[in-house]
Amino acid sequence: MNTLPLSQLVPILQLAIGPVILISGVSLLLLTLTNRFGRLLDRARLLSRERAAATADAASVGTQIDILHLRATILRFSIILGSITVLLVAVLILALFVAALLKLEWGWLIVGLFCASQLSLIGSVLAFIRDMNLSLEAVRLEIQR
Repeated sequence: MNTLPLSQLVPILQLAIGPVILISGVSLLLLTLTNRFGRLLDRARLLSRERAAATADAASVGTQIDILHLRATILRFSIILGSITVLLVAVLILALFVAALLKLEWGWLIVGLFCASQLSLIGSVLAFIRDMNLSLEAVRLEIQR
C-alpha cells in the first residue's frame, strides 16, 4: 500500500478545509430548518385542538392547518436536500483523501460530487425561501381575519 509523507498530506488537508467549512455552514442551515419544522408542528397540533373544540371560526383554522401542512412538506424537502448536501460533501472529502492516497485521477468524480452538493444546497435554500413566503401568506390571512 502506498503511503504519503507528511509533506504531501498537508496540501490534501488544506484542500479538504473548504468542504469541511461547507458542512459547518449547511449544518447551521439545517439547525434553523429543524427548529422551524418543530415550531410548525407544535402550531399545527395547537390549531388541530382548536378545530376539534369546534370554535366558531373552524374554516379559518382549517385553512391555517392546510398551509402549515404544505409548509411542513416544503421544510421536510428542504431538510432532506440539506442533509444530502452534507452527505455529498462528506463523500467528497473521503474521495479527495482516497484519490490522493492511492494516486488516482478522480477529477471528474470530485467535480461531480461538488456540483451535486451545490445543486442540493441550492434546492434546499429555494425550498426554504418558499416556506418563508408561505409563512408570510399565513400571517396575512390571520391578520385579515
